[in-house]
Amino acid sequence: MSSVLVIDDKESVRQMLSKTLESEGYEVDVAPDGMDGLRKAKEKRFDLVLTDLKLPRMDGLEVLSSMKELDPDIAVIVMTAYGTIETAVQAIKQGAFDYLAKPFDPDHLNFLIKRALENRRLLAENVLLREELAHNMGYYEIIGKSQKIKEVSRLIKKVSPSDSTVLLLGESGTGKELFARAIHSLSNRKDGPYVAINCAAIPRELLENELFGSEKGAYTGSVTRKMGKFEIAEGGTIFLDEVGDLDIALQAKLLRVLQEKRFERLGGTKTISVDVRLIAASNFDLKKAIEKKTFREDLYYRLSVFPVSIPPLRERREDIPELANHFINKYCHEMKKTPKNISREAMKLLEKYHWPGNVRELENTIERAIILCEGKKVLPEHLAIRIQNTNEIRLREGAGLKEVAQHAQAEAEKALIVRVLNETRGNKRKTAEILKIDYTTLFDKLKKYNIEY
Repeated sequence: MSSVLVIDDKESVRQMLSKTLESEGYEVDVAPDGMDGLRKAKEKRFDLVLTDLKLPRMDGLEVLSSMKELDPDIAVIVMTAYGTIETAVQAIKQGAFDYLAKPFDPDHLNFLIKRALENRRLLAENVLLREELAHNMGYYEIIGKSQKIKEVSRLIKKVSPSDSTVLLLGESGTGKELFARAIHSLSNRKDGPYVAINCAAIPRELLENELFGSEKGAYTGSVTRKMGKFEIAEGGTIFLDEVGDLDIALQAKLLRVLQEKRFERLGGTKTISVDVRLIAASNFDLKKAIEKKTFREDLYYRLSVFPVSIPPLRERREDIPELANHFINKYCHEMKKTPKNISREAMKLLEKYHWPGNVRELENTIERAIILCEGKKVLPEHLAIRIQNTNEIRLREGAGLKEVAQHAQAEAEKALIVRVLNETRGNKRKTAEILKIDYTTLFDKLKKYNIEY
């Protein structure tokens, strides 16, 4: 519910405007003069101020200036029965949204207020504009046909219509924000703002200000009231990436927001209520962080109402061709280059590589390849993949015992198949008999290990 402050020295006008605006669904406060109005604005956040121009102690233009100093994004409409072109121009120059001459039509006033509130919402969301423009609107589609990615997509579709908190778990580069955006776009909040913030990318001493905002004078250099990301996300979704990096004190404040849907700005005493859906993400095990006393157990259980694990790219290799072609088309379009295909050898290289940086690394690799490629085909030499040849599968640093064992088994199988093929001079049926596998299985192995004989 939007809040409106009416400032007018005539009680009859205050009562009339109060009843009119309350009937339209607004929360209304009134003040008989500018000083009282300014005092109320310091105690409570208002979305719009409707002020008379002629007031005792402080006129409407002074009220406008003071309100803008308190909150630069606040919407102010100036009313007067003594309207002139000069005062109208002066009010607009000082930041008034509009200028209204008395007597006025209530319908026209209501129309102006709706426009002013919409303008305020757009101003609040303007901090997100560059981030939004950086994304291709078609990019949010989840790409892949592997069973693992289909299961993740199924879970996303299930949880999206609810308001439940979702915890996305997965290595860096697996596309956790892509899935967060998908949840938002499939939810009932899709028309509201989507606000993303990386908790690891902002210094801890500044993160509270970014999340919850601050009052004027809350810290050195704070000259105006600042809206935090939770306020900007009102009615929509906020995505907290790398939530495990939150300072323990901030974790307590976040827990309160989840439990009570309210908080205070930095340096403020006024409690602000918010209606926001939270999606969090982490690339490390939060349970281990709980054991180390760096993450609150109660917050973990609040966040993990609906946990979703995003598989790394090495566990969904069948999706690599589709992803690679998607990124090729994307960057050819962005760089205004002629459409390109990827050569068979280059695709084999992509499919063999281990992708420690996951989908993000694949996208960066393709972007670089499109920059380098002058012909119609992306070739192996265009790919910045650090392996000696297409037959090598690179294990990531810190690979577990199971992963090392799988790699060793694959290398042993491949070496044995090549040796027997050499012994049988390429006779595949004889090779299958010696290896005690059927002919179809042998062909599958030859394809899997890229053995050409």
